[in-house]
Amino acid sequence: MANIENWTREQWEKSKVDFPKSIFYLYTPMCGTCAIASKMIEVIAAMKPDLPIGKADMNYVEKLAVDYEIESVPCLLIQKDGQLVHKIYAFHSIPHLLEKIG
Repeated sequence: MANIENWTREQWEKSKVDFPKSIFYLYTPMCGTCAIASKMIEVIAAMKPDLPIGKADMNYVEKLAVDYEIESVPCLLIQKDGQLVHKIYAFHSIPHLLEKIG
């Protein structure tokens, strides 16, 4: 499976400037739903190798959680042209996520 980099908040913010599209996956290690969502993100990374994808343990990016008003994990932030366009909590299916990512 694809290797998804651990990002800091700074790397996420930089991706919003450097790339027309990127996604940031937020999780916590003890979350069972996050374990399933992580596998879905790995599949997406394999399907879209040119898409910048980062991940972070929410416990280490608490200020980001406050600033982006993140309500729960798993959470997928999708940016296009520097703007946050989707904040996804329900990962439904890989096709659903691919549609949101565009």
